[in-house]
Amino acid sequence: MESSRMAQKSWAKTPLWKRAEMLHKAGAILKDHKKPIAECLVKEIAKPATDALTEVVRSGDFVSYCAEEGVRILGKGEFLVSDSFPGNDRTKYCLTSKVPLGVVLAIPPFNYPVNLAVSKIAPALIAGNSLVLKPPTQGAVAALHMVHCFHMAGFPKGLISCVTGKGSEIGDFLTMHPGINCISFTGGDTGISISKKAGMIPLQMELGGKDACIVLDDADLDLAASCIVKGGFSYSGQRCTAVKVVLVVESVADALVKQVNQKVEKLSVGAPEDDCDITPVVTEFSSNFIEGLVMDAKQKGATLCQEYRREGNLIWPLLLDNVRSDMRIAWEEPFGPVLPVIRINSVEEGIRHCNQSNFGLQGCVFTKDINRAIQISDAMEIGTVQINSAPARGPDHFPFQGLKDSGIGSQEIANLDRNIDDMHDKLAL
Repeated sequence: MESSRMAQKSWAKTPLWKRAEMLHKAGAILKDHKKPIAECLVKEIAKPATDALTEVVRSGDFVSYCAEEGVRILGKGEFLVSDSFPGNDRTKYCLTSKVPLGVVLAIPPFNYPVNLAVSKIAPALIAGNSLVLKPPTQGAVAALHMVHCFHMAGFPKGLISCVTGKGSEIGDFLTMHPGINCISFTGGDTGISISKKAGMIPLQMELGGKDACIVLDDADLDLAASCIVKGGFSYSGQRCTAVKVVLVVESVADALVKQVNQKVEKLSVGAPEDDCDITPVVTEFSSNFIEGLVMDAKQKGATLCQEYRREGNLIWPLLLDNVRSDMRIAWEEPFGPVLPVIRINSVEEGIRHCNQSNFGLQGCVFTKDINRAIQISDAMEIGTVQINSAPARGPDHFPFQGLKDSGIGSQEIANLDRNIDDMHDKLAL
């Protein structure tokens, strides 16, 4: 912490163009080392080989993008005059500019330990901050490789530190340390705990999601099914932006479920080294949690479209039809290759279910009526709505943040204190 503080004081005085130059160099080095870093991702977190390479390359591109945008954004100030506010004469002037926060604590998740680390590192560095990275337990080696690329680019000693260890052992020490000036965290419920302990410092939290997919009766069902399978089962569903519940109008539910099942049957299951679609989930604890959700739904009458199959941490993809709101999987985030389908009688019912969730990260709507799609999007209390496409984190320069228990801090979103029952007439759904 002390070395980070000292390094930041000097780094803040480094010219903006020089910071950008070094970030460009780091981005290039990161892409040059994509193969060994990707191999770590395959071995540590069972990420399919192709996806692992893609993560490293997009991370290098993001570093360079931040260098370019940082120069544009931070190179500008704002000049205000007093008579622009009622009742004042032109007697005062105000010049505003952006200044570094200081030492930033960055905590990325296991599923994207490189990409979601650089999404914190690069903006912090271009803005003149130093950074302490606490990588996830699974994914720490890949993160160390990534940090080494920044060191090879010539960043000053102490500016970028990487502290490995279990969050249960070192998490409170880091997040409550008086030397930390900002915390950027991506993960689950732990983020809520951090926000309660951190004190009066800026927080940026990207937390969990129960991303809803609403399918209307006029939707292109083949497109919807393809996006549902891609969105729900990519990286075995271990993504905060994965489709986590399908809300489909009853009149097209049978046809949609049939098409989704046909595509699920084609997913390959096995080792990440073989670039399979479905690979083992990250821990035995996660596997047991996922199985608990499936068994609860089965006992309460859900239809298992495939036989439930598990070998260790490897869970075969499973679609659950006829899920009801009294089942845990209707509300809880499985973070695995299981996807519930809830049949709805109206669009309003689907919006109501979406908004009753504690989460509000992303969602999607499938319909050929763009006016209807926008109206539904406005009614969904979530950060981002994809129209006729699956939820996604990228492109990486797009704003990304949720509402409610899905996060705070990275973009301005109007408070959505709305009741869907009061909106029917206005929306004319």
